[in-house]
Amino acid sequence: MVNLSRDLKSISYVKAHITEVVDYVEDSKSPVVITQNGEAKAVLMDIESYEKTLHAVNLSKLLHLSEKSTIDGPLIPHEKVKERIEETLRLIKK
Repeated sequence: MVNLSRDLKSISYVKAHITEVVDYVEDSKSPVVITQNGEAKAVLMDIESYEKTLHAVNLSKLLHLSEKSTIDGPLIPHEKVKERIEETLRLIKK
């Protein structure tokens, strides 16, 4: 979570203290919001948090698509899916 008093930095500060800022982000796992002319312009975050965020976004997209396909139909019965998978596996083995 961003602490605005601690995690909001101007671009000039970040330029002058980049190593310190990167170390802070990595150690705290807290993103730093970079401002330019008083406006938020970018976010610097550690790679692990970034990957988790991407994973969560992708999972959310998959859940949305699943929910939409359930609503929009048509649904394929479990047995039919199983038959298709088995047929595909048989074709791959040939």
